Amino acid sequence: MATVRLDERRVRKLKPRKSAYDVRDRILKGFGVRVMPSGAKRYFIHSQHQGRRVWKIVGEAGSIGTDEARNRAKTVMAAIREGGDVQSAASPDIAFETVADEVFRRYARNWKPSTLNVNRGYYRNQILPWFEGRPIAGITAQDVKQWFASLHETPVAADRSAPILSVIMRQAEVYGYRPEGTNPCAGIKRYRRQGRERFLSTAELRRLGQVLACHEADHPQFVAIIRLLLLTGCRRSEIVTLEWRDYREGKLFLRDSKVGPRTVWLSSAAREVLDSLPRRTVWVFPSPQSGNCVSVGTLDQAWRCMRAEAGLPDVRLHDCRHTYASTALAHGETVLTIGRLLGHLNPATTLKYTHMSDLTVREAADVVGAVLEG
Repeated sequence: MATVRLDERRVRKLKPRKSAYDVRDRILKGFGVRVMPSGAKRYFIHSQHQGRRVWKIVGEAGSIGTDEARNRAKTVMAAIREGGDVQSAASPDIAFETVADEVFRRYARNWKPSTLNVNRGYYRNQILPWFEGRPIAGITAQDVKQWFASLHETPVAADRSAPILSVIMRQAEVYGYRPEGTNPCAGIKRYRRQGRERFLSTAELRRLGQVLACHEADHPQFVAIIRLLLLTGCRRSEIVTLEWRDYREGKLFLRDSKVGPRTVWLSSAAREVLDSLPRRTVWVFPSPQSGNCVSVGTLDQAWRCMRAEAGLPDVRLHDCRHTYASTALAHGETVLTIGRLLGHLNPATTLKYTHMSDLTVREAADVVGAVLEG
């Protein structure tokens, strides 16, 4: 952030950029001028008082001179030090999208590249159309509630967009565009939607196994991927992007999973799948067209054909992960152990995957009933 001796000539020469920027005054600490993308320039004070950030606009550069603005700033700062109102007030004309662009630029390092791309998509499609052009400081909790309600027909998109909007609003406070403690996204209740958790029964696994065996000769890569998903509980992206260097000592050493680096212990059946594959490139599942790993889109297309043939039209590839967790639970593994197998940091996350079959629940009910009756 530039620091110069502000005067009329220097302020006039400041040119607008794609996003707002500040130039601080060398004479009066906390005093400066903000240059907006529209070309508007506003004098401000920005300082700390009793641990709180104070932000005040003291005048438009086109209507008052630099010296007058500096004197006003001194008066406001003195009033604040003497116990006056310290409620910060961001410039009312800073557009939501201007601040959002700055947040994505400065906050991006906190997201994985794939997460950043997904978040940009939700921002572009679900958030920006509603808030574009609105002053960032004027967005209220009621505005956010109305936006969230407008997405009721797409609850998944709404639930995934809300945290992104919350990050934008929280960082707007950090950057001084909104008063502290005014995040309008606080308290939003997620949509209650029917769980998508699905696991395969023994009969369904048998049918799928028969289909995989039939296609092993013509689609060996896809068959191997699906088998590994069932045998490891890994995420689709973790298996598709495997490199041979990730497989050693009978384990998978994932360098960049959703939760960071983690180790996957392999069963003998999973090791047999990997050991049967040729090692022609660095990728376990290379694409013959691109020279990279096989694409997720191509895998999904093959899966749709195979699941239809197996009579499983509602089963997603991610349900292989649910099946792995439910099978482990049904055979006596604890939630903590299953969480480690799946790479979960929070045990509560594991509980969403551990849906038991009706047969297992019925057997448990019979056992409890017998004990109580006896």
